[in-house]
Amino acid sequence: MLKIDSQLEKNLNIGIAEHDREGVISLLTSLLSDEFVLFTKTRNYHWNVISPHFNDYHKFFEGQYVQIEVFVDDIAERIRQLGGKAIATLDELKSHTRIPEHPGQYPKDSEMFSNLVKDHEEIIRNLRIDLKKSVETFNDMGTSDYLTGLMENHEKMVWMLRATAPPS
Repeated sequence: MLKIDSQLEKNLNIGIAEHDREGVISLLTSLLSDEFVLFTKTRNYHWNVISPHFNDYHKFFEGQYVQIEVFVDDIAERIRQLGGKAIATLDELKSHTRIPEHPGQYPKDSEMFSNLVKDHEEIIRNLRIDLKKSVETFNDMGTSDYLTGLMENHEKMVWMLRATAPPS
């Protein structure tokens, strides 16, 4: 389990026990890692898409990775608000992610969309579990509320991916 930042801890009195905050920070660290992998994969597809609809897909992927980049920053800041340290090295992120990477693979456009749908849906399923834990196990309604909004954003992104995807 990730530890609380002792510099922040000495004055932090927000009604959540240290042990519970550590549990939430652990959940958020996995989520941060998942979002960072999704960001990187989406950016990769933005760079490497080949399609008769290149311009549309290139811009579409850019819009998605820009949105995910905001999620990454917000999650890291939530970790800090709870007194934790946000991990930021590739090794740390890789060790905490639940999203598969596909090194050296450059799929066709339809597979790019399919891969991103699967990853967003994985994040959504994990968010449903984590937001429930944040309230029922760790007594953190603020994080639960944040995770609910994030889940809704991912649901919208999946809808947009499905609506834009070329036929397989």
